Amino acid sequence: MTAEDSASHHNAIPEGVAGAPNEAALMALMEQSGYGMVQENGQRKYGPPPGWQGPSPPRGCEIFVGKIPRDVYEDELVPVFETVGRIYEMRLMMDFDGKNRGYAFVMFTQKHEAKRAVRELNNFEIRPGRLLGVCSSVDNCRLFIGGIPKTKKREEILEEVSKVTEGVLDVIVYASAADKMKNRGFAFVEYESHRAAAMARRKLMPGRIQLWGHQIAVDWAEPEIDVDEDVMETVKILYVRNLMIETSEDILRQTFGQFNPGCVERVKKIRDYAFVHFASREDAVVAMDNLNGTEIEGSRIEVTLAKPVDKEQYTRYQKASKGTAAPTTTDNTQQSYVYQCDPYTLTYYGYPYNTLIGPNREYFIKGCLPLNFKKHLET
Repeated sequence: MTAEDSASHHNAIPEGVAGAPNEAALMALMEQSGYGMVQENGQRKYGPPPGWQGPSPPRGCEIFVGKIPRDVYEDELVPVFETVGRIYEMRLMMDFDGKNRGYAFVMFTQKHEAKRAVRELNNFEIRPGRLLGVCSSVDNCRLFIGGIPKTKKREEILEEVSKVTEGVLDVIVYASAADKMKNRGFAFVEYESHRAAAMARRKLMPGRIQLWGHQIAVDWAEPEIDVDEDVMETVKILYVRNLMIETSEDILRQTFGQFNPGCVERVKKIRDYAFVHFASREDAVVAMDNLNGTEIEGSRIEVTLAKPVDKEQYTRYQKASKGTAAPTTTDNTQQSYVYQCDPYTLTYYGYPYNTLIGPNREYFIKGCLPLNFKKHLET
């Protein structure tokens, strides 16, 4: 082979593959599958499938793969994940030294393939004694912003955040438990895309921008774990938010049981929210449809079906992401599920239904709040 031929051959090898310790294996994989491969911004992308037309697969098709040995690459990973479905794209996070960073994202062409991957490939032994951690991936588009003046209304927060960041879709604000005319000092901002949210997070990092002259705290909002549609169809517990602190469980039992006497099995109220347990799914849906957005003792309430998270799925999520969770306890009558609602509210008040594992947790656990946040939340 001449020097010219050698240079031409090298140019045909994609960046990130050329010079890789397993270059030959990666080239063989691409030749066999017809997929392309390119490295950019610290990640090596494999895919999409040859001849793919139309948009990328919808949300819910991607999984997170953690605990990957640093010398394992696509030539070993792709055959494993192809056993459960057709791969649209694999993104392996790479270090400057050519080794992987221990995790990857795999997007399948169908949602059911992603679910199968989580079910069948979590704890897959990729090397002797080395188990992969696999869980659903969430394309997070929501930021948490703390340190917001409690007198600000949703519209004011939306206007102010839209002035300094782009792509804002919505702002979610929770009323104070003690005074419904005030917010709780934090809000969640929904952006049009993960990229827009990431750009906003970078721009709003502490010290760069103040809102209304206040120092703010910014981080990713804790994403909700997806709940299987079949499971949601069985839920007969309602989550009720924005109640008056003084509203009693008896009042809630009467209000939610008015459509079918005796249908409410029990009520558990914590501060300004509650769980209402029904004898049947039908009774729960009727009550939700009739009472969501209505007022109880002067406060406009929000009523939704409580979102259960399978404990095994939740444990997989923790282990795969190497996160640590606050302790959870379950309802004696619901042995297999931990119920989600507003985890930030629950964590703030220390209620054991807490499922918050993300970076925002420190702002809400009593005794662990930064001093300036403690003062802010107590006022």
